[in-house]
Amino acid sequence: MTTKFFAAADGAMLAYSVEGQGVPVLALSGLTRNMRDFDYVAPHLRDVQLIRMDYRGRGQSAFTGAASYTVLQEGADALALLDHLGIKQAAILGTSRGGLIAMYLGMVAQARLLGVCLNDVGPKLETAGLHHIFDYIGRQPAAKTYDDLAAKLPALMAGFKNVPASRWAQEVRNQYDETPEGLRIKYDPALREPFLAAFQGDLPEAWPAFDALQALPVCLIRGENSALLSQATADEMRKRRPDMIFAQVPDRAHIPFLDEPAAVTALKAWIDKLAYNNLR
Repeated sequence: MTTKFFAAADGAMLAYSVEGQGVPVLALSGLTRNMRDFDYVAPHLRDVQLIRMDYRGRGQSAFTGAASYTVLQEGADALALLDHLGIKQAAILGTSRGGLIAMYLGMVAQARLLGVCLNDVGPKLETAGLHHIFDYIGRQPAAKTYDDLAAKLPALMAGFKNVPASRWAQEVRNQYDETPEGLRIKYDPALREPFLAAFQGDLPEAWPAFDALQALPVCLIRGENSALLSQATADEMRKRRPDMIFAQVPDRAHIPFLDEPAAVTALKAWIDKLAYNNLR
């Protein structure tokens, strides 16, 4: 993967990468994550042009301050990247935060979308899952080394089973930098402020945003033990979209890695549908 940079509308330099050929798929990562989120699934995505980006304030992209870390801004940046690449339409594979951005773009820029795959996220988010994020977002881990944190993750990541130690070792390297002072998060700690502000009081629901995807091929992948996307919400999404491709990934909470067999099968079916629609 070769990282490049482009200038957003406000001049912020944002990191991205492009690999493969075929249907353009823009992979949007989780809230605090970066483009390495898709390392595991990339080898399974055949016949696609996989486009990844680091949101502003994450990974290798510019840190632009708390006020700019919003779904609206990140959606605008995603469209700016497609413009930079000369791509009129792309499908979106959205993990968690990336799925919220995808649903938002389905409302405001549906003509730019070929389809949407939502990884463990939907129009209704559960309080328990959000509170888990509240606990860690913007905070540096207590662990001092990669090995220290990787050894602790099996106990910390409730809901995940049968994950090899090598995967946890890779996860900590994807999400943290090891320094003489200890591990440091690969995103701006100021992200904590707007995230907490967005979910104060009654939790908003975004069913109109999900319903706006009616004309597009949609796929939903859910971790069987997810605390963020409930079974009830997934069932309602399937009721509203009987044609939606769906996979429930066993032994996974929030979020599946996407290279699990159930996830790969669903993604391949979704990509086949994208390719078919793109040829019509």
